[in-house]
Amino acid sequence: MGSPQPKDVTTLLLEWGDGKRQALNELMPLVYDQLRELATHQLRRERPNHTLHSTALVHEAYLKLIDQRRVQFKDREHFFSVAAQLIRRILVTYARSRNASKRGGGATLLAFDESIALPKRRDIDLVVLDDALESLSQLDPQQGRIVELRFFGGLSIESTARVLEISTSTVTRDWNLARAWLHREVTRSLSHGA
Repeated sequence: MGSPQPKDVTTLLLEWGDGKRQALNELMPLVYDQLRELATHQLRRERPNHTLHSTALVHEAYLKLIDQRRVQFKDREHFFSVAAQLIRRILVTYARSRNASKRGGGATLLAFDESIALPKRRDIDLVVLDDALESLSQLDPQQGRIVELRFFGGLSIESTARVLEISTSTVTRDWNLARAWLHREVTRSLSHGA
């Protein structure tokens, strides 16, 4: 007889949502490496001398995740989309406080690639991107979520469609429109010295 089959992430998320604290204890070892990979992915886009490290970012995101009492996670993709959103917020809050302490001279730069339709490896101020993404989200909340899931969460078109419960063709169309809109807004902000 083999040992009992470990529970999958979705099952543990549902149990945690039902108030079973033990499910959280079983869940974290299963998702920690993926959360760290997500944090590392985001930090790789930041300036090279960033003082926030992936372990600290994961721990801060973890503390915020376990405090998500209003969220009923549907599955692992939904969990990681919320994690991506939290990591983005942590990085932006960190960038804004750093910029304020340096009186604007310490902009937190983010390295971009073609995934967001900006010139390859161009450094963009994270706060400028966040402001543009917030504006996009006000105009079209779905496009804002798609960018957040794809760019900050690293989700595929298919995973994004499942999380948002829309078709892959809608995700592809909105992703392309959102990238073009963000490209225009970020370029405009950079050319005006925002």
